[in-house]
Amino acid sequence: MSAAIATGTVSKLFSSSSFPFPSHLSPKTTSLSLLSSHNPSISFLSSLSFPKSTPLKSSANTTQHFEEEEEEEEDIVAETEIDEYESECESEIDIENFEKEAKFAVKEFSTSLSRQLTSEEETDEKRESRKQKRKKATSRDIPDHFLPKVAIVGRPNVGKSALFNRFVGGNRAIVVDEPGVTRDRLYGRSFWGEHEFMVVDTGGVVTVSKSQANVMEDLAISTTIGMDGISLASREAAVARMPSMIEKQASAAVEESSVIIFLVDGQAGLTAADVEIADWLRRNYSNKCIILAVNKCESPRKGIMQASEFWSLGLSPLPISALSGTGTGELLDLVCSGLGKIECPENLNEEETYIPAIAIVGRPNVGKSSILNALVGEDRTIVSPISGTTRDAIDTEFVGPDGQKFVLIDTAGIRRRATVASSGSVTEALSVNRAFRGIRRSDVVALVIEAMACITEQDYKIAERIEKEGKGCLIVVNKWDTIPNKNQQTATYYEQDVREKLRTLQWAPIVYSTAIAGQGVEKIIVAASTVEKERSRRLGTSILNQVVQGSFGF
Repeated sequence: MSAAIATGTVSKLFSSSSFPFPSHLSPKTTSLSLLSSHNPSISFLSSLSFPKSTPLKSSANTTQHFEEEEEEEEDIVAETEIDEYESECESEIDIENFEKEAKFAVKEFSTSLSRQLTSEEETDEKRESRKQKRKKATSRDIPDHFLPKVAIVGRPNVGKSALFNRFVGGNRAIVVDEPGVTRDRLYGRSFWGEHEFMVVDTGGVVTVSKSQANVMEDLAISTTIGMDGISLASREAAVARMPSMIEKQASAAVEESSVIIFLVDGQAGLTAADVEIADWLRRNYSNKCIILAVNKCESPRKGIMQASEFWSLGLSPLPISALSGTGTGELLDLVCSGLGKIECPENLNEEETYIPAIAIVGRPNVGKSSILNALVGEDRTIVSPISGTTRDAIDTEFVGPDGQKFVLIDTAGIRRRATVASSGSVTEALSVNRAFRGIRRSDVVALVIEAMACITEQDYKIAERIEKEGKGCLIVVNKWDTIPNKNQQTATYYEQDVREKLRTLQWAPIVYSTAIAGQGVEKIIVAASTVEKERSRRLGTSILNQVVQGSFGF
C-alpha cells in the first residue's frame, strides 16, 4: 500500500507541475521511470511491480480506495493476531502436563499425610509404653466400667480433644484445627497419682438460639460431601438433626460423670455460647463438681489476664494449655479432689482380664454404627445418612447372651486411598488411620458390606488388609431387607458370589442382618464368638505334624 501511495503522489506531482516531458518519452511512460533516470538513488522503485488498476479519476476516489485497502489490511492483521493468540493458548494449556501436575500434587499430599500418620503412631507407641509402666505401678487392675468418669464439655473448637489426649497419654482423639471434628463420645483411661478414672471426650455443644446456617458453620457440617444418592429432603433433615444428636451425646456423658470440666477458649474470650452452656450446667448439674478451665493460655502471665473475664460465669477459672501442658497438673489435682470412691466387687481378682475385641469396619454408609447401636441397645453412636459421620474409633463394652464380654470398636468408613488424598481432608485421613488401628488392636473383624452393592473393589482391599493383619473375620451383609424378591435360594446364590469375589476370606462365616430394624444382629455376636474361639484354640502336636506333612506331600 505504501508503494501505491508513492505512485499516486508522484503522478499528481508531474501532472500538476509545469515540468516538460522529454519528446522521446511517450505519455504512457510511468513517472517512476522518469524519476529514477534523473535520480539513481531511488532507481529501485522502477524495479517494483505493482498490480494494474484503473486510473484514479479524482482525489475522492483515491481516498476511498486507500481506506478500503487499509480496512482489508487491518482485518488480515486482526485475523493473524487471533490465530497467533489461539495457537499460544493451545500451547500454554497442555492437558497432559496439567494432569501430571495434578497427580504430583495428590502424591505430595498423600506422602505428607503418611509422614504425619507415621510420626503419630511412633508417638503413640512411646506414650503407650509409659502408660503401661504407670499401669504396672498401680496396686490392682480395675475394669473400666468401675472407674469414675470425667466429662469434658464446651463449645466447638476450644481444645477438648487435645485435653483428652493429654489426659489419656496418646493420640486417641482426632485433633484438627477445625470445628465439629468430634461427634461421638470417646472414652479413655487416665492416671494421676494413686487415682484412676475414665475421661470422656464430647462433641461441641451449640445452643438452640443459633440459626441453622450458623450451627452448620460451627460444626463444619457439609451439605455435599457424602450426600450422593440422598434426596434433598433427606439431606436437609439429616443436617438439621446433626447438632441435636451431638448435644445428646454430650448430655449422656455429663449424666454419667461425677466431674465435669467446662472448657473455654482464652484467646477467643467470653462468648454467648459459653454463657448459655454455663447456665445449662449450673441449672441441671449443680450437684456435681464443675471445673472451669480456660484453654489456650500458653503464657502463665497472659493466662491470668485471659482468664479474668470468665469470672462472670460464676465459676473459678483456671488457665491451662492442653498442647503445652501448662496448668494441667493443677487441673488434675482439682479433678481428683472431686472424684468419689471406687466401688468394685470383692472378687475382682477372680475376673478375667482378657476381653476379646471386635472391630466393625467397612466402606462409608454401610450401617456400621447402626449395628453397634442395635447390639448395645442404645444410641451409643450417631447414625446419619451422611457418610463419614463417625470419625474416631469408638470402644464400647458389651456382654453377650451367654455372659461373654466383648469390646466393640466402631470405626469410620474406609474409602480408597486416592479418593481420600484427592479430597484434601486431613480429618478423613486421620479417621481412616484410626480405622486401621482398630483392625490392628482387635481380635475379630466384622467386615460389613451393603447387600445391594455386594462386593466392591474397596471391600476386596479391606479384606486383604484384614487377612494381612492375621485377624479373625466374619462377613456381615447388612441392609438385607433391600434385596427384592428373596426366596430360599437367594442367600445361597449370594454366598456363592461373595465367596468367588472374596477368595482371601473364603473361610469367614457370613451373617445377614438389617441393623436399622434390629434383625439378625444377635447372629453377629454368635459368629464372632465362634471365630474368636477357633482363633485362640491351641492345636496339639499330632495335628500340627499332620498339617505340615500334608503340605509337603508326605
